[in-house]
Amino acid sequence: MDASALLDCVTTSSCLVTQTTSGLIVGMLLFLVAAGLTLIFGVLKIVNFAHGTFYMLGAYLAYTVFQITGSYWLGVLGGGLGMALFGVLFERFLIRRVYGANVLMQLLICYAVVLICDDLVKIVWGPDFRAMGMPPEFQVPPLFILGGVVPPFYLVLIAVSLLIGGGLGLTLGLTKIGKIVRAAAHNPDMVSALGINTTLLYSLVFAAGGALAGLAGGLAAPVRSLTPGMGFSILIESFIVTVIGGMGSIGGALIAAVVLGLIRSFGTIGFPQFTEGLMYIAMIIILVSKPSGLFGKEIV
Repeated sequence: MDASALLDCVTTSSCLVTQTTSGLIVGMLLFLVAAGLTLIFGVLKIVNFAHGTFYMLGAYLAYTVFQITGSYWLGVLGGGLGMALFGVLFERFLIRRVYGANVLMQLLICYAVVLICDDLVKIVWGPDFRAMGMPPEFQVPPLFILGGVVPPFYLVLIAVSLLIGGGLGLTLGLTKIGKIVRAAAHNPDMVSALGINTTLLYSLVFAAGGALAGLAGGLAAPVRSLTPGMGFSILIESFIVTVIGGMGSIGGALIAAVVLGLIRSFGTIGFPQFTEGLMYIAMIIILVSKPSGLFGKEIV
């Protein structure tokens, strides 16, 4: 523990800006992954333990598209669309078989997919670390805000993540398909009785969840090393975000992700050997005080 270093940081504008920006980047990427996770759970009541694999494959797809086209944004789009398709296939041929089944069966299927995809990544892209590198359009001098050094790419990443999250919120809250999705989350039998194709709806929800994870992987590719198994760590953190925010709550996921991102960023200064532990402590405190999470609904 280095309380003096943490105190110096929070009282110094340059350090405060730098660490806050780093925390927001982590938080926004966590939010995109956790939003897909909580969307799938909220509608299908499936805890997708393979969701981190969507993030990993999205990053690798973005890397490949970038290598072919030289366009970072096409890479991000490729990662999102590729994982949307992967989500549909995953739901259609595997998850659909275990709706309503024991959670252990769901866990085994998801874990099998994780292991298979990790090995496939080794076969296709190799077992070594890969790096996309910073796209040419972002290889520009950094910005100086209150003495803090902020790469422009960080601000773009935060802004794009917020736009995606805002678009998801508006879609769920204002559009017809969003209202149907929310209705299905509360009473799927009634939605089906109204003549709505819930089978197609469930596939669309999984596609949206996969796309969010794929977009997060693509967005993070320039600042993260790509390696087989990279989805596991973000899966655990996404579960923490989902639990703290409340299972099924998109708004809760956003707040929890930002808080955890800041905890991780500032924790590396004040608690460099206990950063991971801080996130679990935050989760425990929330669950003890409010078991359903910050914005989750009590189960009765």
